[in-house]
Amino acid sequence: MLDWTDRHCRYFYRTMSKHSVLYTEMVTTGAIIHGKNDFLKFNEREQPVALQLGGSDPEALAHCAKLAEERGYDEVNLNVGCPSDRVQNGMFGACLMAKPELVAECVAAMKAVTTIPITVKSRIGIDDQDSFEFLLDFVTKVKAAGCDTFIIHARKAWLTGLSPKENRDIPPLDYGRVYKIKQMFPDLEIIINGGIKTLEESIEHLEHVDGVMMGREVYQNPYIMADVDAAIYGEPTKKIKRSEVLSEMSEYITLHEQDEGRAWHVLRHMMGLYLGLPGAKIWRRYLSENAVKTDKKGKELVEEATSFFRERGID
Repeated sequence: MLDWTDRHCRYFYRTMSKHSVLYTEMVTTGAIIHGKNDFLKFNEREQPVALQLGGSDPEALAHCAKLAEERGYDEVNLNVGCPSDRVQNGMFGACLMAKPELVAECVAAMKAVTTIPITVKSRIGIDDQDSFEFLLDFVTKVKAAGCDTFIIHARKAWLTGLSPKENRDIPPLDYGRVYKIKQMFPDLEIIINGGIKTLEESIEHLEHVDGVMMGREVYQNPYIMADVDAAIYGEPTKKIKRSEVLSEMSEYITLHEQDEGRAWHVLRHMMGLYLGLPGAKIWRRYLSENAVKTDKKGKELVEEATSFFRERGID
């Protein structure tokens, strides 16, 4: 979710669900250690929140994991599933699945300097290394280093020949392989990822695994988060209205602007809030056409963009 689930996006999601674990976009160890920006910045309101790291140097990963714990992150997740060329050139992401001993070394180094959970996100295989035995060997070796939680995208990754977007759609899903890992390692927390679009599907997966990760679907249809606490966590809570989400986000945008930020930094993550409703296209078009080129404040932009819905009693 590079360039997607930044801190503004995560704050937006948190307005709708108190219990979902939110993950940062993947941040490289090099960016944290050598970058000029504060890549670990987040709002404590986002918690529980996990930092997803990209890297393959145990010492650098350990340094960043320690910083993450000091800053208040609830978990550090090592990404061993991203198939992009940029990631491969940096020797991290999905290509690391071919080096389980190195991944295990990275996990052990991070666990040695932290007390928060160190987790791993992977695919079920890479290129022609896509047998169940390959995945089993990977999990076995990384588990031995102390990893108790695996988030497994139920597709293999083609490191050559497919773009990152194609790698999300073309390799076939094999949920059964992830289920089998859970059956063989009942003591591990196994979280399934890939192609899951509804909470109903999530509940079905939870019959076989411990958790479900949703990414692109939530970004495109964020209001699905408003049902998570009741449907998944069993909390009898009143579902938040979109208008209530917008009221809270307007205040957040105002604070961001006072800190010399731009409204578009936040509003770009909110384009799908009315997905599936009459007027959704009007909402998206108004924001995309006005938020990047106007002197209007974010609160005013939201007010004008939602006039269509207010007039029709859509809340």
